[in-house]
Amino acid sequence: LDAKAFVSRKDQRQATNRWNQHVFGQDYIDKAARFCPRSRQEKKNRRNTFDLCRCVHEAEYGNLKRPSDKRTKEPIEPAYKFEVTLEADSYTAEKYALFENYQRVVHHEEPFQISEHSFRRFLCSGLGQTIGVEGGKEKRLGSYHQCYRLNGRLIAMGVLDLLPHGVSSVYLIYHEDFISWNFGKISALRETALALEDHYQYYYMGFYIHSCVKMRYKGAYRPTYVLDSITYSWDLLDTDMVQRLSARRFVSMALERSLALPAKPEDLEKLLRSSSPTASRLDEKLEMGNVKYDTAMEYVNGVASDPEPSILPGSTNVFEAGTPGAMSLGEVMRNIDLGQWGLVIGNKVVRLEDLTGWEESSMSDSDTIKGIAAELAACIGPDLVAKTLLALNF
Repeated sequence: LDAKAFVSRKDQRQATNRWNQHVFGQDYIDKAARFCPRSRQEKKNRRNTFDLCRCVHEAEYGNLKRPSDKRTKEPIEPAYKFEVTLEADSYTAEKYALFENYQRVVHHEEPFQISEHSFRRFLCSGLGQTIGVEGGKEKRLGSYHQCYRLNGRLIAMGVLDLLPHGVSSVYLIYHEDFISWNFGKISALRETALALEDHYQYYYMGFYIHSCVKMRYKGAYRPTYVLDSITYSWDLLDTDMVQRLSARRFVSMALERSLALPAKPEDLEKLLRSSSPTASRLDEKLEMGNVKYDTAMEYVNGVASDPEPSILPGSTNVFEAGTPGAMSLGEVMRNIDLGQWGLVIGNKVVRLEDLTGWEESSMSDSDTIKGIAAELAACIGPDLVAKTLLALNF
């Protein structure tokens, strides 16, 4: 999801606004309207536009307007003190207690399935925290816990991987007392805002398995793109793709387009008929060609086979695909001295720049060692390049 292109739905906005109203409390809302009223233009803007960043931060205690009550001479206070912090993914007893409650009550796990060891391994041993610099601005990288506290109590926690070009949502836990508050929507909007505010560009929600009902919510955050597992290109998760995902066990939009397969199940039935040589099927086969027709039949029936190279679109590398979280080709060239990367050959380690033809080859050519190394470097970043060696098996 490109954070700049995000278009919120009404139910998502309502979830965040409802939580904000709960935190404020009616007494604070009434006094704030009296002691620090909004201007006419501000009221108009709030009615007509949804400011994502303003909305997700509005109820945080540090952002609240707290003018003095003219009667008590004391600053007005909200019903609750709401705070959100981004912390290292370290273990604490407070975090584990929240995890235990969530797994037991929401996920219905048995006590023997929940342990401190599993919590540490699952949610407290991610990427190390570092600070990257891009465009002269510092950017946090690594694994973090986004902690939501109400009156000092930890009530929810999002587990995030902050990548050079993406905020990746790993997991979300919340206490059973707050099940009705739609923290899934509240956290998703806040994490999208984080990607927008800190210039990560993309918000990544992880795997999308259409047959898993619990994952369907990811399609509600638009525009969301799904990675094609054959060509590694990104396709919009729209109504057309949903129709195709509902009609068959596996979908590659690149193959769907190449084979010109219809999305509607009733149209697809023509390709799913009995294999008897009816006139209509023979006509279809003649029109598509033998190889293409047989591949289409195997594809829609879920038969595992390698698609014919002749009908596949051209391969796309990491840079052309605009892979979320990966560096661009220009960033690799500016920030990584690729030629200094060590390559293991037998019992020796040589620098890539010492290989024959290194200077003549291009980073954008995926068929060369230079291109392969550049794509890998784009995915792992300069820090890991400096700490690792390459071992390529062909």
